[in-house]
Amino acid sequence: MKFAHIADSHLGGWRQPELQLLNLESFRVAIDTCINEKVEFILFSGDLFDSAFPPIETLKETFNEFRKLKEAGIKSFIIAGSHDYSVSGKTFLDVLEKAGFCEICKYELDEVNNKIILKPSIFKSNYIYGYPGKKSGLEIQDLRKIEIKEDYSNYFRILMLHTTITEVAESLPIETIDLSLMPKADYYALGHIHVDFEKEINGKPAIYGGPTFPNNFKELEELKYGSFYIITIEGFTKITKKEIKLKEVELVEINIENSLKGTEKILNELEKKNIKDKIVLLKIYGKLKEGKISDIKFQEIEDYLKKVNAYSFLKNISKLEIEKEGFEPQMQTGEMENVEEILVKRYEKENPSNFNEYIFPLIESLSLEKQEGETSNIFESRLVSEINKVMELDLQ
Repeated sequence: MKFAHIADSHLGGWRQPELQLLNLESFRVAIDTCINEKVEFILFSGDLFDSAFPPIETLKETFNEFRKLKEAGIKSFIIAGSHDYSVSGKTFLDVLEKAGFCEICKYELDEVNNKIILKPSIFKSNYIYGYPGKKSGLEIQDLRKIEIKEDYSNYFRILMLHTTITEVAESLPIETIDLSLMPKADYYALGHIHVDFEKEINGKPAIYGGPTFPNNFKELEELKYGSFYIITIEGFTKITKKEIKLKEVELVEINIENSLKGTEKILNELEKKNIKDKIVLLKIYGKLKEGKISDIKFQEIEDYLKKVNAYSFLKNISKLEIEKEGFEPQMQTGEMENVEEILVKRYEKENPSNFNEYIFPLIESLSLEKQEGETSNIFESRLVSEINKVMELDLQ
């Protein structure tokens, strides 16, 4: 038996047309590889699309790829992810299923016992189960309720999840689910976290399958290209990671202190590089002692890169700051907190309510800052978790 595991394609996600095209082409390579290697079925572990309602051109191209799979006799099993999930339950994944191109993993609510019963998608001797991801990690509470009724014997069981498992989150202060507490499976097809993660849990492989193409500047910097997996079962489990290398990534990091000379310095550095047909990541950092950030002529830089036939150009100036000089506010330590306390006390006096006790804890919770390297989804999940603790709520 041979099957593929694809996750986090985020089709339609890039604003830059050339990167949106490269994202789609990476997905196309994954599909063609699956056909050429004659896999029997493919697991899509969430975020096939970057939104529940992707652009029409993205839909047309995606449907064509699924048509190729159907014509090749390859079954597709799918769950929604945090991006293409919809609270209304209506997404274009349903259209794909209605057209006969895939099967969405199903589940039922057992309200009497407060459980979620996963229903199997059966393919030969394989029982495939799955539960979708949701916005801001809100699927975590649901996952603690999932059950599988069928006995774990005489068939190969696959569990598809789109979430953050404890084993991958490490020390990040976010809500996660311990995969070892989930129903037993022979293969855990995971999606959501864009990392290189292969691990055995309870003696069985647990793998984050994607992305098939990096989804932002940081991922291009760290991952450089996409990937997916092909799994072969022949008495033992053989795991093969398939890398999708279509374009090279050139990272250029430059420290700027004088923005008036910044453009010249950047162009000089770029001239030293062979950047033809590459994705150029320009990372500018430092404290400006002279000039403003707007003094750097990015259009001139972009024009040069087009001239030398770079494939695409992305810039990151988040670490470029203006050095603060002159006026220093004469505030003693703790004075800002005193101002907040005075204002809140005044508000409480004018607006008496039992909810006022939550004001200070909420101020503290909402002052959380995004950590270096933390994705927006993980940050949102951590923020919601903190608010849950303060308000003693279960935000679902």
